[in-house]
Amino acid sequence: QVQLVESGGGLVQAGGSLRLSCTASGLTEMTFRRYAVDWFRQAPGKEREAISCISWDAYTSAFADSVKGRFTISRDNRKNTVYLQMNSLKPEDTAMYYCAARKTLATCSGVTNQSPDYWGQGTQVTVSN
Repeated sequence: QVQLVESGGGLVQAGGSLRLSCTASGLTEMTFRRYAVDWFRQAPGKEREAISCISWDAYTSAFADSVKGRFTISRDNRKNTVYLQMNSLKPEDTAMYYCAARKTLATCSGVTNQSPDYWGQGTQVTVSN
């Protein structure tokens, strides 16, 4: 059974940083390499927003305009883990953050709302003034 587990969320002051992790279990390293990974977020009362993706080989990535220049994404396939580094956080970044995995060898040319194969349970990020 495949599971995605996010971690690294928490409370941080505006201007601070957090690094979120998304670790997949139930997949071998070779299988995990076949998946692109997306990050989404959803704030209370707002629609879910796709904010980043990284291709299976980490050669391509994409970011929503709302986070471009502040967030970076990386992956370590040996650890079945994708990281979302969030810098210069703003109160409007407050949301539940979810990772999701899509079985595709396509590049990440832009963030996508394509239905993933697997979702994580989410990790809360709260940015205070």
